[in-house]
Amino acid sequence: MRDTIRLTGVRARGHHGVFDHERQDGQDFVVDVAVEVDARTASGSDDLDDTVHYGVLAEQVVAEIERDPVDLIETVAERIAAAVLTHRAALATEVTVHKPQAPITVPFTDVSITIRRSRGGSSVSEEEE
Repeated sequence: MRDTIRLTGVRARGHHGVFDHERQDGQDFVVDVAVEVDARTASGSDDLDDTVHYGVLAEQVVAEIERDPVDLIETVAERIAAAVLTHRAALATEVTVHKPQAPITVPFTDVSITIRRSRGGSSVSEEEE
């Protein structure tokens, strides 16, 4: 059985994108993270060390958004997923990176990428979900 810890709408300014003005000026990125855990150990022990500390995780997400610029939000999502999976209790993760100020010439609400990764570095397949 898998349980889920969710962080929704973590916002930070990053300088990611393929255009010079994106790198220079930066823009806000918004991240949603779901972390699959088995919460039974933590609920039985009532010990923070037996789960994923969502405060620490939120700070890690911001650090990944703010670190050195890359061209693609796919790369940002991979970095965040890798940070999530450093937590001992994390079994798998789903990371969505939103780029609401993407340089698109038509009206839009949001652009995002969602990736799913599990311990071992692979994508989470339909059977695992």
